[in-house]
Amino acid sequence: MAAVLTRDIVKKFGDVNAVDGISLTVPDGEFMVLLGPSGCGKTTYLRIICGLEKQTSGDLLIGGNVVNDIPPRARGVAMMFQSYGLYPHFTVRNNIAFPLKTQSVPGAEIAKKVAWASQLLGIGHLLERRPRQLSGGERQRVALARALVREPTALLLDEPLSNLDAKLRASARLEIKQFQQRVGITTIYVTHDQVEAMGMGDRIAVIDHGQVRQVGSPTEIYDDPADRFVATFVGTPPMNIVARDGGYLGFRPENFLPKEMMNGEAFAEFKFRVDRSEYLGSERIVYGALEGFDQNQVITAKLPPAHVAEESIRPGEWHPFAVRNSALRHFDKDGKRTTRR
Repeated sequence: MAAVLTRDIVKKFGDVNAVDGISLTVPDGEFMVLLGPSGCGKTTYLRIICGLEKQTSGDLLIGGNVVNDIPPRARGVAMMFQSYGLYPHFTVRNNIAFPLKTQSVPGAEIAKKVAWASQLLGIGHLLERRPRQLSGGERQRVALARALVREPTALLLDEPLSNLDAKLRASARLEIKQFQQRVGITTIYVTHDQVEAMGMGDRIAVIDHGQVRQVGSPTEIYDDPADRFVATFVGTPPMNIVARDGGYLGFRPENFLPKEMMNGEAFAEFKFRVDRSEYLGSERIVYGALEGFDQNQVITAKLPPAHVAEESIRPGEWHPFAVRNSALRHFDKDGKRTTRR
């Protein structure tokens, strides 16, 4: 296993900086998630680490060694693609063994490594099947096994769950995270899905327009966003941001509650006009506007079970809502987080 470090990585496509000066350290054994919208540069950055793209400038170190000019096969990393890239005419056994055969690994060693990887991922009973005979989750495990037989120092995963349905994605997230913890391999995982990022990452690097906007634990990213982009990209519904005093005031929907729930704590009070609500069983999402602010700006509140009854919060009515001071987040006019509380 090995740490992965990049210094000021830039990748230009013509006049466009797809990756714009990313410096990031992924310690040995960490599960790092690169989170950002489509087209933000996260996949290009991953391909640079793998060696499938050459950076325009900057340095890449794997295990403390500079690998800028090292070919992909010699970097000691394995990459699993969104499409899995399984050979349809190969059996599962031969798909897993393929990278070893291209390296002229002896047959006995190949058989031993295929058995190890298939047992590790619970697909030993599938070895004689072909990809068309597998479910989406099974194909995903085969692709992961194929990446692991090379015993890489780091594992790179590019949107590996995007082809699975919602139920399979939930179980696959658990499987991948448990597997990574068991083998302790340094892992860099690309996704645009914040549920995957929050649920799997030891740390998250939020990327936008080729730049890292914030790096931190899921709790840090969610509770203390570094800027307006992070605040509004992470969270469902996203953080409410309103213009105030030459800057911006932010608060999460679950912290925006009826005033009577404040229990004497210091808070900021708002008049909230309810326009509509969505009942989700264990909670109700309420949409509306704040008195004294832009009436076209939609503000959301996420009400806990004690306040899910529709008759308690009626559309068209104004209600006294509040946010505890400790839950308020302040941003300057440029959208950067300030220390003011």
